[in-house]
Amino acid sequence: NRNKFSIPADLSNATDRAMVQALAERADILVENYKPGGLEKFGLDYEAVAEANPSIVYCSISGFGQTGPNRNVSGYDLMAQGFGGIMSLTGDPDGSPMKVGVGIADVMCGMYAAVGTLAALRHRDRTGEGQHIDLALVDSQMAWLINEGTNHLASGKEPARRGNAHPNIVPYDVFAASDGHVILAVGNDAQFQRFCAAFAREDLGGAPDYQTNPDRVRNRVALTAEIATTLANVTVTDILDRLQAVNVPCGPINTVSKALASDQAEARDAVVSMDHAETEAGAVRLLGNPLKLSKTPATYRQPPPVFGQDAGAIDAILAGLGKKLLGDQ
Repeated sequence: NRNKFSIPADLSNATDRAMVQALAERADILVENYKPGGLEKFGLDYEAVAEANPSIVYCSISGFGQTGPNRNVSGYDLMAQGFGGIMSLTGDPDGSPMKVGVGIADVMCGMYAAVGTLAALRHRDRTGEGQHIDLALVDSQMAWLINEGTNHLASGKEPARRGNAHPNIVPYDVFAASDGHVILAVGNDAQFQRFCAAFAREDLGGAPDYQTNPDRVRNRVALTAEIATTLANVTVTDILDRLQAVNVPCGPINTVSKALASDQAEARDAVVSMDHAETEAGAVRLLGNPLKLSKTPATYRQPPPVFGQDAGAIDAILAGLGKKLLGDQ
């Protein structure tokens, strides 16, 4: 919520409704998250807004989209993860279906909204023509089933829940060390041979059952057991040192605090601090923007606003955004 203003509007109030309608008539983009048809009574549905502002890019985000038998069903992240299939793939193979640890259906839907809005703006800039983007939590969640979704469509087989393992690459999993856990992500046959040499397991490297990745996928259970035994009595640091020395992909499993305090996070500005008068410390620490643009880097101009802090300042805000938005040209 950085670089935003907070101006509450009660759409049942005629004055507030007129303010929002005036904004929509001058805006480049409008994003709304009402149930399908929920803005029609306020004169803020796409048809009404586009009649006054044909060039607007109007993005509607809902649980199931503007069409279909579930269009009127409320949608939340957990429901989208369940309906869209990702929970059936997440968690321990012998455990219950599990949601992803963060609201990933919400996040990915927002990512698709940003991509779609940018594409629509490119079209608008060429033609002057705006359009309506109809985006659903469930649609975007099913789209990012990616390789598991296409595996199913190509084979007709139901994907299995594999915990941390990969359906198409072996070994690609989490393994217990003597003092923690490590990630091993062997992406090709040469990396596998280097892994075997690093731990004096040339017997695995020379075994016919493990020569190629398809071989290793077919024999994943036996190979995974062998690797687990090999790594169980080695420390995390030793495993990482050995494998990084021979360029075999591997890594630690950090806590959130350790990840955000890492030297890599510091070098990449993964955490930023912004002054904020409403906080006891006078500042808030926030996750940084991951986009590193060479010509137009991200800027941190305003901290997240408290609700309604800019109420009554709409005229000044619009003036700061230029005459076009004010309708003076």
